[in-house]
Amino acid sequence: MFPALKKHPFAVEAFFDSSTVLTFSIPKEKLENLIPECLTLDTFKDKHAFIAIAMVQTSGLRPKGFPAFLGSNFFLIGYRIFVKYINNSGRRLRGLYILKTETDSKSMQLLGNIFTNYSYKATDIKVESKNCSTQITSNKSKFNLRFSSELSEPHLPQGSIFADWREAAKFTGPLPFTFSYNQTSKQVLIIEGVRQNWKPKPIEVIEHSFSFLDTFDSNEIHLANAFVIENVPYYWKKGVTEIWNH
Repeated sequence: MFPALKKHPFAVEAFFDSSTVLTFSIPKEKLENLIPECLTLDTFKDKHAFIAIAMVQTSGLRPKGFPAFLGSNFFLIGYRIFVKYINNSGRRLRGLYILKTETDSKSMQLLGNIFTNYSYKATDIKVESKNCSTQITSNKSKFNLRFSSELSEPHLPQGSIFADWREAAKFTGPLPFTFSYNQTSKQVLIIEGVRQNWKPKPIEVIEHSFSFLDTFDSNEIHLANAFVIENVPYYWKKGVTEIWNH
């Protein structure tokens, strides 16, 4: 029963009250062994690959068409790699490969692990806003982010590989597809997301630390862009599977 349920058997909808995303560049050879054989890295100048950490305040997650009051509200943190996939029709799809997902909701951890392959884990999450800055922290997951969204003009982090925000915006999403892969059966699960009002707003990162990134050489991983989106209706279509035969 559970393997079938993990194939995202029905459409799901939710509302993103806010989503704070930090995208880190890293030499592509450092990430190639973290993705399955069916995927390739979505790179910049065929040199830089990307890990994104998205921190999302989510409301009303429920099967599509169900009343909003039946939905779940929770905070979610997703660690994802930017990837590409060529499907059996020859279409190139841009999307995400999920490395890990964390939430402050025990029920979401349970349901997430029943209906997806995203490896949900429960953690503590604290969000504080003061004056013009916001701080998101977790003691259990050992991360800390403090940022300001009060920017007079688009702004990139110091040391970003991008020349300007217009260049960086190509890697702010939305990347509509999410992929999972069964190595034994060679089966690819493709989930397409559909969104409205996706308007990334650059933020200034004042300080950040994520224990998840400690396995990488600090001299090779750089914050490439950082942004917030707010008030985004979102839904995910029913999952589609195909056999990878390339």
